[in-house]
Amino acid sequence: MVSVRYPARSVEGHLAAPQMLPGEAAAFAALNSFTGVPADAVDWSATRTHAHEGAPIDRCESPRPVICYSPGAGDPRSLGTTLCDDLASRGHVVVMLDHTYDAVAVQFPDGRVERTVLPAEYDKAYPDEDRITALLRKTLAVRVADARFLLDALPGALPGELRGALDMDRVGMFGQSAGGFTALQAMHDDRRIAAAADLDGVLAYVQNDSTPGNLSTVAADGLDRPFLLMGMDGNDLDAVPSWDALWRNSRGRHRGLTLRGAEHATYTDAEALIPQIAHRLGLPRKTVVANIGTIPPRHAIGAERACLAAFFDRWLRGRDDDGLLDGASGRYPEMRPFPRRHA
Repeated sequence: MVSVRYPARSVEGHLAAPQMLPGEAAAFAALNSFTGVPADAVDWSATRTHAHEGAPIDRCESPRPVICYSPGAGDPRSLGTTLCDDLASRGHVVVMLDHTYDAVAVQFPDGRVERTVLPAEYDKAYPDEDRITALLRKTLAVRVADARFLLDALPGALPGELRGALDMDRVGMFGQSAGGFTALQAMHDDRRIAAAADLDGVLAYVQNDSTPGNLSTVAADGLDRPFLLMGMDGNDLDAVPSWDALWRNSRGRHRGLTLRGAEHATYTDAEALIPQIAHRLGLPRKTVVANIGTIPPRHAIGAERACLAAFFDRWLRGRDDDGLLDGASGRYPEMRPFPRRHA
């Protein structure tokens, strides 16, 4: 199941798209992992996005670069809407991919809802470390297979009004957490992906970012095409062994950035949603900080959007990033490049 975001010619008469459909929202309420947020006090199906359903595509720059998005383990594709809508507004076609039976729930057009099997699979594997590692390998393999199937299906599976709007010779991919792992591993396995970004996703079959060993093939082999690593506060090459391996083994152009004051979920829609939910429900500041860190949400979202857009503009459109990815611009002081000694 996918959502396709693109620049619209007009949105008049087209309804704002929901972030989650009712079936997805019900499962998310039951399984969401936001610390200290009472899920039953939130209507997760009520949020509307900045996209509009069925709006006609703006063809003035067609065909457009394509960027695929993969969410974190257990997350629905809709939890990346903040960044995906922004990339679409800048002229890309963004395809948001759900991993069925991994995501908390996937609702299909006929109303069918398929729920995650990951918690049950993990319970069967725990506490056997070998079985947990095998489950992590299987989960990532299925995700990469999903991504490659998506590339096989595009653009033929799209509605007729989108035919000819996608440039399949300019394809990028990004994701958060396991989605970032998926993006880089898919690029390693499939040369159709020209550039990829990993938002705080470990690249090994481990439960903690700092655990060495069990490297993926993308980390062990490296990449010969451009990639971007973006980490939460404290996550850099010294803290994440699999990132360090990828960095040392890669021949392609690469950049690494750490967002000071950020938590793991800062790279999802939690950054926009949690402060508003906390305000409405009267939740303490510590709840907000536990989920998205101390960086002001406007600063975090602005920095993430700008850096991600600069990366894909550079490698899918040939545009200059004006030093943004090197930290030379000074526009986003919380976004710090990895230490120079690792370059």
